[in-house]
Amino acid sequence: MSLADIRRDYCNHQSDLSELGDDPFQIFDDWLQSAIDAGIPDPTAMTVATVDNSGQPSQRIVLLKDVSQGGFVFYTNLESRKAIELEHNNKISLHFPWHYMERQVKICGTAERVSVADATKYFLSRPKGSQLAAWASAQSRPVSSRQMLLQKLEETRQRFSQGNLTLPKFWGGFRVIPHEIEFWQGGPDRLHNRISFSQAQGQWTKQRLMP
Repeated sequence: MSLADIRRDYCNHQSDLSELGDDPFQIFDDWLQSAIDAGIPDPTAMTVATVDNSGQPSQRIVLLKDVSQGGFVFYTNLESRKAIELEHNNKISLHFPWHYMERQVKICGTAERVSVADATKYFLSRPKGSQLAAWASAQSRPVSSRQMLLQKLEETRQRFSQGNLTLPKFWGGFRVIPHEIEFWQGGPDRLHNRISFSQAQGQWTKQRLMP
């Protein structure tokens, strides 16, 4: 089959989004909870897009770990590619691809580091295996083989065998402060529904966009 022939119509939700309120964070919370209730795998998974010094965009998938009126939070190695790019250019975009529900959410904003206290609290809540892996992996750096990575993990396990792990100095989080949040819901005949919220001077403005 030709790739050009692969398509489907989006008819599961006939709502035109007219019922959406004026608080984009409340709408996001409602949609996220719907995704969780629907049993979608990894409902908190989001694409994170950053840009390097040459203007080259880069994307990867991370998990959302907190959301409030203050923004959207994720955690990472602070020496990873995304963290380094954010230090030079804090403009960022997030994307939640809830395809099963024929929904998407796109967020544009700026990233700021979360406090060490917040990063520590989250890091210590992670399973020990994840904590060990964070210490062992120099994220985004080349490694000669999978075996070498496993060896580093075992060395880390031995290093911390007599005590509790602590927050690595090279590990932390970012809070994405949005200035634009767009909600997308599929519609029949490609007449998708798009509602965009833009913030200026602390106020959100809602408008409908053409599909």
